[in-house]
Amino acid sequence: MAASSAALAQTEAGQGAWTHEVTYTADVAGTVRGGTAHAGRALDNLDVIVDGDLEKLIGWRGATVHGYLLNNSGGAPNDLAGTLQGIDNIEVARPRARLYELWVQSKFAGDHGSVLAGLYDLNSEFYSTEASGLLLAPPFGIGSEFASTGPNGPSIFPSTALAVRARIEGGKGAYLQAAALNAHAGTVGDPDGPSTSFDNGALIIAEAAFGDSWRLAAGGWFYTERQADLRALDVNGDPALSKARGGYVLAEYPFVDGGESGRSVRGFARLGFSDGDTTPFSSGWQAGVLVERVFASRPDSAFSIGMEQGRLSSKQRANTLDAGVTPADAESSVEITYSDKVSPRVALQPDLQFIRRAGGDRDAETVVVAALRLTINLF
Repeated sequence: MAASSAALAQTEAGQGAWTHEVTYTADVAGTVRGGTAHAGRALDNLDVIVDGDLEKLIGWRGATVHGYLLNNSGGAPNDLAGTLQGIDNIEVARPRARLYELWVQSKFAGDHGSVLAGLYDLNSEFYSTEASGLLLAPPFGIGSEFASTGPNGPSIFPSTALAVRARIEGGKGAYLQAAALNAHAGTVGDPDGPSTSFDNGALIIAEAAFGDSWRLAAGGWFYTERQADLRALDVNGDPALSKARGGYVLAEYPFVDGGESGRSVRGFARLGFSDGDTTPFSSGWQAGVLVERVFASRPDSAFSIGMEQGRLSSKQRANTLDAGVTPADAESSVEITYSDKVSPRVALQPDLQFIRRAGGDRDAETVVVAALRLTINLF
């Protein structure tokens, strides 16, 4: 009887301990003007996310576990557009299934503080703006001057790295957070799997912010080990090693707060900079607006427009000139997109992008990209 009661109590405690989300995204994107060809490519993305409450499961107060499986397949539309920054945020160089994230987080100090450890996407909490989330172009997720660093990119989509992150939260939306991540990103599903040697050192990042309905944040990052230089060579003819570091500021502001049933308008602006020795970009900026509930009769309708520019470093421009191309100072784009649900689980999102001086080529014709995204919330 006692054993049966204990088993029943354990079953009840475990109820509601797990949540899950399965989302399928399919894109068709291609160039209708400029680029290498006027054609389209199909690609897709499957997200399987599971979260567990460890307090309910094993009694670990304030602790959670997070697992994220990712699968990508299909073509590479940026091959048609020829940009340095990309045009589609689900495009990958190696289509495959991956264990994208797997971490445990524990809260303390009355839930004002937390520590997280495991495979972790730094862009989920650092250098991120919710108001830019509808846009497809990768620079609106994280600035290109940071995204193009490290031996395999930093710990962001599609390959993460082992990390430890600490965060302290204050009143009125204020927080301070910092993380140390393996400089070599790689996870289960990548050819070499997750790196545990730290042969390339670590990536250190910190961000502080304040603001409740609005937000102002600033962050900085650096690699503990020198990274391969874009242009300089050592005595053996191999890439020289240079310091890799940078920072960013960002802001979000609700111009119109429509509440749960009215139209909302939020704006974002971001500016980032880097060393320019180990990344093609010395700086970059993004700005735009997100309008939610565009039509009163369409509660899930959303419209967004964004502008961005990635400014090329002097070393990148010199490399471009060596390749016989007249270098531009920057690659820039404007994106316009609209999303709405056609059923409770299915959303369609047409998208247009206008890219100036693609590939860092000053003489390149303006590239026009048209895309259509289908999103299905399966579970």
